[in-house]
Amino acid sequence: MGVSQVVYVVLRDSARTAGVQHQLADGRGNVVAVVSGFLTHLASSEYSPNTVRGYAYDLRYFFNFLESAGLDWREFRARHAIGFLGYLRQAPVSPGGVRRLGLTVATSDGSGRAAVKLSAGSADRALAAVSSFYEYVIATEEYTAGEHPLQKVPDAAALYVPDRRRPMLGNASWQRPVRRLVRVRRVRRLPRPADRDRHIEPLLNSLTTRRDRAIYLLMLNGGLRPSEVLCLQLDDVSYGRRRVFVRKRPDEPHPKGARGKSRDDRVVDLHDGLTLAAVSDYVMAERPRDAGTPWLFLVGGRGPRRAEPLGYDAVVRGFSRRCAKLGIREPWLTPHALRHSHATEMWDAGMRELTLQRRLGHRSPDSIRVYTRVSDEQVVREYRAALGISAARSAP
Repeated sequence: MGVSQVVYVVLRDSARTAGVQHQLADGRGNVVAVVSGFLTHLASSEYSPNTVRGYAYDLRYFFNFLESAGLDWREFRARHAIGFLGYLRQAPVSPGGVRRLGLTVATSDGSGRAAVKLSAGSADRALAAVSSFYEYVIATEEYTAGEHPLQKVPDAAALYVPDRRRPMLGNASWQRPVRRLVRVRRVRRLPRPADRDRHIEPLLNSLTTRRDRAIYLLMLNGGLRPSEVLCLQLDDVSYGRRRVFVRKRPDEPHPKGARGKSRDDRVVDLHDGLTLAAVSDYVMAERPRDAGTPWLFLVGGRGPRRAEPLGYDAVVRGFSRRCAKLGIREPWLTPHALRHSHATEMWDAGMRELTLQRRLGHRSPDSIRVYTRVSDEQVVREYRAALGISAARSAP
């Protein structure tokens, strides 16, 4: 088998996967049938196109490891998982894979060329992808070796984490936290909201198009994800009721593959007075009037792509270029940071945890607690009280 590679097969008659099917092929172009079946299963299970693509590239690392170890995927056992983890920590980032504007590790191969290595998070994600792959082949009875090669064991330490998510019946439930035996220890980083004075105001003041201003304000003042903004249609905006509807449209996928993460429809109220005015200004004055599409945000200008729905990559690249021009570009400063800013500001202003969870469209309370760790008012109050006691004790 040659070097494994992800190839893209365009299906012009299939709108279900936004026109693209992901497959894994060896160096001779032979498609790995079992991986194709797994990726098709993910797409049929309504995973987003970007998620399916991420699984494809993660499995590419796995099959490259199998080739280097002289193994077939049916021969992979628990004892090989340690070697796979070591392979991931030395593997370079795949060309064409899912890229993130984040911190990376680069090493030199001795020739002066720098190779970007997988981060701990990417390596752990690859392990999770392989674990899901073997759950699939075990369920389809294609893997008959017995136990799952990436074993899961009870996570005793998680039982003592005070803010972990618990089953509905609490300690009376039979459910207990588990973890993979082979994993990467990851740092639980805090979300980094954009600063109003340093980042947000210069960014908004530099915008030259009404479209970009409306997009950024929807993320900043509504807490929408970038993909949710791109999936808005004209009738999702209710100017009179001052709200937008974030809808799930499984039968009407976005032409550029944008897809909201949440599986539920939700309503986002916008009473700030700026956001819906910016959306209306864009629709009335800048959005192509001859566009025969219901999608809200379109490509402008006079080029061949004019009036096409705007894609996620275009939003990310435009945001990055503008930040670089202003001299404020940092690895963590992405369009999603505007959503982090909204969540942090709402929490600091006194919005309750459950209410903020519903506004942001999170299904799990654990997802919202990352924002409560950014600024915990109770910690601040008790710290100030302790500081006053300490000062009183040290006074002569």
